Amino acid sequence: MTIALHTWGTPNGRKISIALEEMQLPYRVHPVNITAGEQFAPAFLAVSPNNRIPAIVDPDGPGGEPITLFESGAILIYLAVKSGKFYPQRPRQRMEVLQWLMWQMGGFGPMLGQAHHFRRFAGENVPYAIERYTGESARLYGVLDKQLAGREFVAGDYSIADMAIYPWAARHEWQGVAPEQYPQFQRWFTTMSAREAVIKGMAVPAAA
Repeated sequence: MTIALHTWGTPNGRKISIALEEMQLPYRVHPVNITAGEQFAPAFLAVSPNNRIPAIVDPDGPGGEPITLFESGAILIYLAVKSGKFYPQRPRQRMEVLQWLMWQMGGFGPMLGQAHHFRRFAGENVPYAIERYTGESARLYGVLDKQLAGREFVAGDYSIADMAIYPWAARHEWQGVAPEQYPQFQRWFTTMSAREAVIKGMAVPAAA
């Protein structure tokens, strides 16, 4: 059965479209234009009460009953469990993936998002905020670069952690980050960018 994906062209939204493409799960896109305030429409709030994309509705959820989910990390875990892909069965390896997924959710996404805001979208120039979040972005890229040394992907094998990190890293120019300063990251980013499912997922639903 087809999963309904409520999304827009943001890093968090594209995590899920990448995952759906990689897992080869059938899905239908329901664009939610957040620039026009569509995330506050009652119909969308019934799916995502926090008025944030992405959200999914799977008519074939656990026990064959429909399930609605919001929060990109929770959706990634759900899809990985449903498909049996990109989320290891062995506990130690699974925890490795989970900790890097949480790293993205708790730091790499929020801090880079603040860099986006103050460097590109804030209505006034706030030098302290720009310096703080640009510097924190650089620190996080350094953490990622170190983790990738000697590994093809962030947790060893390709996983939902890589899918979560990539769409944020794809906007490195918004964060004032020069990829060539992070050679392991640059190698990983090139590999990720060439994956067919990543290319397709990044095109959903439209450029933002």
